[in-house]
Amino acid sequence: MSRRAVVIGGSVAGLLAASALSRYVDEVTVLERDELRDGPWARRRLPQARHAHVLLPSGRDAIQELVSGVDLRERLLASGALEQSLSDVLDLGPQGWFRRWPPVTDELLLTLCSRDLLDWTVRDAVLGTTSVTVHRAEAVALLGTAGRVTGVRVLADGVEQDLTADLVVDAGGRGSRVEHWLEALGVPEIPTAEVDTGLVCASRLFRVPVGAENFPLTRVEADPADSLPGRSGVLVPIEGGRWMVSLAGSHDGEPGTDPEGFTRFALGLRDPIIGRLVSGAEPLSEVFLSRSTRNRRRDFEKAAVPEGLVVLGDAVATYNPVHGQGVSVAAQGALALRRRLRQEDVTTPGFARAVQRAVAQSVSAAYTLSTARDQWFPEVIGRAPTLVDRLLRRYTSRMERVATTSYPVFAARCAVSTLQAEPRRLAHPRLLMATLRGPVMEPLSGPPLTPVESAYLDAVSPVFV
Repeated sequence: MSRRAVVIGGSVAGLLAASALSRYVDEVTVLERDELRDGPWARRRLPQARHAHVLLPSGRDAIQELVSGVDLRERLLASGALEQSLSDVLDLGPQGWFRRWPPVTDELLLTLCSRDLLDWTVRDAVLGTTSVTVHRAEAVALLGTAGRVTGVRVLADGVEQDLTADLVVDAGGRGSRVEHWLEALGVPEIPTAEVDTGLVCASRLFRVPVGAENFPLTRVEADPADSLPGRSGVLVPIEGGRWMVSLAGSHDGEPGTDPEGFTRFALGLRDPIIGRLVSGAEPLSEVFLSRSTRNRRRDFEKAAVPEGLVVLGDAVATYNPVHGQGVSVAAQGALALRRRLRQEDVTTPGFARAVQRAVAQSVSAAYTLSTARDQWFPEVIGRAPTLVDRLLRRYTSRMERVATTSYPVFAARCAVSTLQAEPRRLAHPRLLMATLRGPVMEPLSGPPLTPVESAYLDAVSPVFV
């Protein structure tokens, strides 16, 4: 008997889920409201693409496993994407500047490109190697009962029609209406958690100036311990000789859309390096603003979700974009789906719930990492810190200070933050002892620039007032 799957959403999460299904299901249809043009074009319903994105190594490896027969890394690099080790990032953390260590492993290698390029490369790879089809339509309801979903009602060209399926995957992103659809089927409310700092992101594209072509990814993080609005910024080199610069501020510290104010905001961060860099660069876009930045998790694995439905990606959880986890978590969710498909048919009782539990594992790790710092900012909305949270904060703050001077501690911290290791790795006895001993070198008094970088920075912005 033939099997059909319908995937809601044609972004990275949806296409990777479709790729996973294509090897085990006879017919896979992706529903997408936007026109998916050939090439890395901006999509109207993907506003987060206008902000900085970094593909973590855990996401890169998961995507590669899902898109077999295509060297995705090679395709991205051929299209202009860049790679950089986390050990070579210019990064001012809450506890000071991290040192730049010689790259020793691909496990810390970041992929730097625009979200538009990443989406298009994944889409081209999936549609070019599978029988997956994309139907331009909007999902408006789920078919079935509180016991089993049997398909999707779609709206296309002003006409509604029912599309039956043995499995429905909702990868509809932040705007997913799956909770409302489930409520219409009689499913009780989905348990939800939220931590919202009121963060606003402002982003702008710049042309990389002559002399700054090799400037690395540069980040100035907020420090929640100073009891001020959390302000941060990141400069990401991307394809086309461009910098994607994203600034962020929590309650009472938000950036705006004024171009001059954008540079002033960057100059006013804990270190002015990003502001000094953009002050000498040619803008290539207006300033784009986003307020869709809250941490929000929906625990579908704990609810009475019907058989025949799996929820992935941002439709399950969203994270503070400063941490760059969304794409990687979505890829790991699609990988969890494929691993279950290797074991049993999509119609097997308990299939969807088993997938949802597996998806929750990567979601839990990312959500914990994202909210562990965010919950300390002023006026945050969400769960109040507990005594355990306060003790963990003291430990992790000390570990971060040690990580600025010790490569083994730095590497362990990076493995967790890039979702390649579980947070419990930070409690390993060797790391505990290293943390208790404290920093092994004096902290840096400024960014660890190379002579070339320092000369460029001084030439473009020699004085900061």
